[in-house]
Parts: sequence; C-alpha cells; structure tokens
Amino acid sequence: MPDKPRILVTRKWPDRVQALIAERYDATFNDDDIALTSAQLAAAMRDFDALCPTITDRLDAGILGVAGRRVQIIANYGAGVDHIDLPAVRTAGLIATNTPGVLTDATADIAITLMLMTARRAGEGERELRAGRWTGWRPTHLLGTSLRGKTLGLVGFGRIAQAMAERARFGFGMNIVYFSRRPGAQDDERRLDARYVPALTDMVAHSDVVSLHIPGGAETRNIIDAGIFAHMAPHAILINTARGDVVDESALIDALETGRIGGAGLDVFAGEPHVSQRLRDAPNTVLLPHLGSATRETREAMGLRALANLDDWREGRVPRDSL
Repeated sequence: MPDKPRILVTRKWPDRVQALIAERYDATFNDDDIALTSAQLAAAMRDFDALCPTITDRLDAGILGVAGRRVQIIANYGAGVDHIDLPAVRTAGLIATNTPGVLTDATADIAITLMLMTARRAGEGERELRAGRWTGWRPTHLLGTSLRGKTLGLVGFGRIAQAMAERARFGFGMNIVYFSRRPGAQDDERRLDARYVPALTDMVAHSDVVSLHIPGGAETRNIIDAGIFAHMAPHAILINTARGDVVDESALIDALETGRIGGAGLDVFAGEPHVSQRLRDAPNTVLLPHLGSATRETREAMGLRALANLDDWREGRVPRDSL
C-alpha cells in the first residue's frame, strides 16, 4: 500500500474533516458537490484505493465488481447502507464500513420536531402566514392536539428510536409502545417504560403517533402500506426519519387526502429529491429535505468516524465499524 493511499470523497464533507483527510491521504474531493454517475463511480473503483460514498451513491454489484478494481474499502458517510449492495461487497472481498451512533441525537431531535410540528399544525400555520392568508386569532383556528398522555408507537427499537422515546416519555409524558423483529433488552424497556407489541397492526391501532426507525431495502420496502393505514386511528400521525421506501407513498397520500390518518411529518422520500406534487399538496403534512443528521456537530462527527475507519484499514487493523 502506498504511504498515502488514493481516496475519493464523493460529496462535499465539512471543511474541518476534509482538511484532516487531505493531511493523511492522497485525497480527491467533489468540490462541485454533484452526485456522481454510475459510470463515474465505476471509474473510481479502478482509480482509487478507497471510496467514501454517501446515500446519493448507489453501489450495485456491477460497480462493486467492475473489472480492474483497485478500491479495497468502502468507507460510507452515514449509518444507513441500503444504497450499497452488501452481498456484492462480500463477494468482491471488499471492506465496507458505516458511521453508527454519531447521528442518533440529531435524528431523534428531527423526529421530535416533526411530531410537534404536525401535532400542532405548525407547517400549515406557517404556510398560511407566509402566503398572507392569516386573518387573525380566533378560537377554533388550526386546532392541533396535545402530546401529553398520548401513545408513541415506534417501528424499530434501535438507538434513534430509543432516543426519541426518551424525549417523548420524559419530555412530554407520552406512553411508549414498539414493534420490532424481536423484543428489545429488558433494561431498555424498563428505562423507557416501553411495551413490546409483536404485531405491527396491533401496535399502530393503539398509537396516536407512529414513528419509523428501520433500515431501508428490500425487506422493509412499503412495510407501511394501505393495510397499515387502515388500522391507524383517524387522528394518528405518521413520522418518518428512516428511509422513504419503507412507506408506500401512494397509500400515504390517499390516507392523508381522505382523512384516513391525521397527518404526517416526513424527512425522507422514496424518490428524493423528487417529491410528488400530490404529497406537497396533501393536508397536514410537514416535509423536510432530509435534515435528520444536519447539524454541524453531527456531520463533522460522521466524517471523523469515517476517517477513523480509513485509518484502521490503512494501519492494518479491522475497521471499527466493519459491516
């Protein structure tokens, strides 16, 4: 391995992190910050020793197994890796890493933000005011709902789900239920006074807010569909800070337009950055442009974690976040 392996950072990372990478590696940065094409990614696999992608880079089997491959490690910037074909990574004998843990609090905060904004109809109110349509205070204008004493249903019970539950339980006095493939640790359940519900339909039926905290990919695609919406209460709110493809977007829009559910707060979308006009026009929605981890502190921490994985690889250690 050369003294300074060649690495490609596919999108612009925080300046502090890029400066550190440039000190330690023969690094190429994407100063234009435009997502690379499949052809560019395939070429990078031949030209660099390490590739540092993000969610906007879809690394399929064709790219990962390209002839003449030079890349040895995929050091992903982010915790989610549904854009990377992990079986193809293993077949190719590559190392792949992610950045778990460091974005937990920021993403939980966004989930709480979406829950509050949707419950209190803040998005609708801001749009009304900015458009010059507000006619003044009145007793029944844009009535929302209080969260105290309501039930938060979590789909998934990982780090981010538990961080949201902690904020909801101790900040707003909400009751916590959750669905996952298996029950969580009893210590975590006791700490959050959380109750495991083994059937997703049962959990959503008893939840005032349903918040999604599961990975994307084939196993979870459209797990929230028309059948799930049919079991939700008419006042219930859906929150998604996970991946857009875990929700059947057409079914969600129908549920919103017909009043089948009370509202939705979304930070992720199936075809992002494209968001359908029907969804943008749907009532009682709060739509954010994938801001879950978007704090300076978190985005720097993600970059530093990816750099630590690169350093482990360069120095002959098993990277700490190997997948």
